[in-house]
Amino acid sequence: MTLFDLTGKIALVTGGTHGLGMAMAEGLADAGAQLIITSTTPAKLEAALEHYRGKGYQASGYLFDVTDETLAAQMVEQMVQEQGEIDILVNNAGIIKREPALTMKIDEFRRVVDVDLVGAFIMAQLVGNRMVKSGGGKIINICSMMSELGRNTVSAYAAAKGGLKMLTRNLATEWAKYNIQVNGIGPGYFATSQTAPIRVDGHPFNEFIINRTPSARWGNPEDLAGTAVFLASRASDFVNGQIVYVDGGILATIGKPSNED
Repeated sequence: MTLFDLTGKIALVTGGTHGLGMAMAEGLADAGAQLIITSTTPAKLEAALEHYRGKGYQASGYLFDVTDETLAAQMVEQMVQEQGEIDILVNNAGIIKREPALTMKIDEFRRVVDVDLVGAFIMAQLVGNRMVKSGGGKIINICSMMSELGRNTVSAYAAAKGGLKMLTRNLATEWAKYNIQVNGIGPGYFATSQTAPIRVDGHPFNEFIINRTPSARWGNPEDLAGTAVFLASRASDFVNGQIVYVDGGILATIGKPSNED
């Protein structure tokens, strides 16, 4: 089990204030990591820190937008000075804008790509440069099933997450020689506060997900914790450039006809 021990490691989780980001951060903290989280909203940051500290985790927070290269550089420098060198980076910060491609405004498309793809590159470059000097590290990019599949009204999100998959592979290619492993996690459909309104019996999308998923259920946020710990730990030292899809098997199957049990 020492392969999965993160004691003494510092893990930066961007956007780790709620939902899946928080679930992964808790998994890292349970394995012994010290947490650093980021947000663009003061109230969310403070609430998340209160939550983490209430569970006994060592956690600190920094307020900035990952697309602001100058401020992000200043904040990473401040983090290192105050907390120590960053061993693990989880690029979790992201947004989605649902709008048909025919009518989506270009500035909205650009904003999604900026946050979900360019922001991840900015943080990876800033932290990666420090990891090179310190002898290595782990970078985990939070991709999506939309890194592989299309879906109505999410053209910007799919473009960004598809790009993030290839960015993950390219950074792994360039940085493996520095003992930096760059991998991704692609979550499926999870039971979060955001999906609560549609996770009810009789809702068409709820029925679709349960029938489309071989595991026949929504994922629990805790289902991501093990994958995050694996990719952040010594157990994955020879795993590089991979996207681990935690989706209950959706991407493994074409689905089943309506007349099948």
